[in-house]
Amino acid sequence: MTVTVRISDDALALACGADEVAAAFAKAGCTVERVSSWGMHWLEPLAEIDGEGFGPLTVDDVPAVLTGTSPLGIGPIADHPFIARQQRFTFARAGKTRPLNLGDYAASGGWAGLRKAHDIGAEATITEVTASGLRGRGGAGFPAGIKWTTVAKAKAAQKYVVCNADEGDSATFADRMVMEGDPFMLIEGMAIAAYAVGATRGYVYIRSEYPHAIAKMEAAVRACAHIIAPFVLEVRTGAGAYVCGEETSLLNSLEGKRGEVRAKPPLPALEGLFGKPTVVNNVLTLAAVPWILAHGGTAYAAVGFGRSKGTMPIQLAGNVKHGGLFEVGFGITLGELVHAVGGGTASGRPVRAVQVGGPLGAYHPPSDFHLPFDYESFAAADGLIGHAGLTVFDDTADMSAQARFAMQFCAAESCGKCTPCRIGSTRGVELIDRIRARAPRTADAVERLPQTHNARKGARTLAEEITLLEDLCETMKFGSLCALGGFTPYPVLSALRHWPEDFGADFGAVASADAAE
Repeated sequence: MTVTVRISDDALALACGADEVAAAFAKAGCTVERVSSWGMHWLEPLAEIDGEGFGPLTVDDVPAVLTGTSPLGIGPIADHPFIARQQRFTFARAGKTRPLNLGDYAASGGWAGLRKAHDIGAEATITEVTASGLRGRGGAGFPAGIKWTTVAKAKAAQKYVVCNADEGDSATFADRMVMEGDPFMLIEGMAIAAYAVGATRGYVYIRSEYPHAIAKMEAAVRACAHIIAPFVLEVRTGAGAYVCGEETSLLNSLEGKRGEVRAKPPLPALEGLFGKPTVVNNVLTLAAVPWILAHGGTAYAAVGFGRSKGTMPIQLAGNVKHGGLFEVGFGITLGELVHAVGGGTASGRPVRAVQVGGPLGAYHPPSDFHLPFDYESFAAADGLIGHAGLTVFDDTADMSAQARFAMQFCAAESCGKCTPCRIGSTRGVELIDRIRARAPRTADAVERLPQTHNARKGARTLAEEITLLEDLCETMKFGSLCALGGFTPYPVLSALRHWPEDFGADFGAVASADAAE
C-alpha cells in the first residue's frame, strides 16, 4: 500500500527545506500531499504519516522514517502538548487541509459562515459580530461590530472592504500563515463583511515581501470567485513601507498615492478608499468571522478574558526554544507563554526581556510574567499586545541597543508627515548614542570614558540626557499623527525603566565623570 506523506508548503517550511524532503519521499514511492503548517516551526520540515509526526527532517532522514527507525518521531501531532493545549478557532484547519483545495475547505466547514450570514440577513450578521466581542486583531483592539455598523449605516452607492495584510512587525507571521495555509477562510470573512455592510468590492493589501502569500491569495480568489459573487475581490501588492500597515497610509497606497498618514477625522468608515465608506480590518480579524457566524457570537464571547473576547493567535519568536504559532483564548499569562509553551530560551540562558507587540512594543522583564495576555492588562502595564508577536531575549541582550533600534526603525520608516515622528526619531537616535557613549558597558568603554567626557566640556550630565530622552518620548507619544511615532516610546521607555544599568543610569563611574566636569 502506498504511504501518504503530508508536508507543509508554508514559506517557513520551504525555507527549511520542505520541498527537498517532499521530493525525497516522492522518489521513495510515497504519495505526497502539501498541506498548511501546524505552526510548530521549530520542527519544520515536519512530515505526517497516518497522524504521526516526524521532524525536523532532512533528505537523509527519509529512509529511516519509512523503515520505522527514525529517532525524530514526535508521536501523534494532534496530541503534542504544543497543539493539544491550544484553542484553535482561526487555525482549526492548520496542518490538516490543502490550502487551495476547495473540496478540503468545504468538507471542513468552509462557507458555513457565509451561508449563515445570507440566511439571517445583513443586520443580524452585524449583531452576531458585535455580540462576539471581536476586536481588531491588528493591534488597535477596536470593536469590529462598531466599525461594521458605521459603514453599514453610511449612505453611499459604493462601499469597500479592505483587508490589511501588510504584516510588517518583527516576530509576527500569523497573517502570512492564514493566507498561505487557509486563504479561502480569509476570503469568506471578507465576503461576510461585504454582505453585512453593503459593499460590492474588496481588496487584500499584501506587502511585497510575501510572494508565497500573494500567489496563494491570487489563486484562491480565482478559484472561488463564483462562490463569493457578486462581491468582487482583488489582491494588491504594497511596496514594503512599514507605515502602510496604518490604515490611512494603506488606503493612500491603494489609491496610487504616496503611503503617508491621513489626519483623522474623517474616519475611513465614513470616507475611506476613494472617499467612500470602507471597512478596514486586519487578516486575523476577518479570518475570525466565519467561525463566529457558523458557531454564534455568544460561543465566541464565552472564550477569553475581561473585555478581550475569543482567541488570539500568538506568535513566539526570538531566542525561544519552541518558536511557532500558538492560538489560545485571551488570559494566558506572559510567563506561561514564554516558559510552558515556548520552553524558555533556545540558548538555555535566563530570560531577560520579552518584547510584546512587534518592534514598537514594550519590553517586559520577568517581573511582568504574571500579566494575563489581554489588551487592558498590558495597557495598564504601559505595554501593548499589538499583533501578538513575542520576541524573547536572554540575559546577554543590551537593552540600550534595543532602545536605539526602536528609534532608528522609526526614523527609517517614518512617512515624514508629522514633525514628532520625523524629527523626534532622528534626534532620539542621536540622544541614545550620546547616552550609550557615557555608559561603561565594557572595560574598553571605561578606558575611553574620560576622553569622551573631556571632549564634551559643558555638555549635559547623564541624568539630564536621560530626562531629555523621556521628554522627547512624551512628545512623540502624544504629538504623532499615527502609531508609528506614537508607539516608538514604548520600547525606549520600557528599556530605560526596567534596565537603567544598560544606559549607565546606575551612575557609578559615569556619575564620577559627570561630577569631574
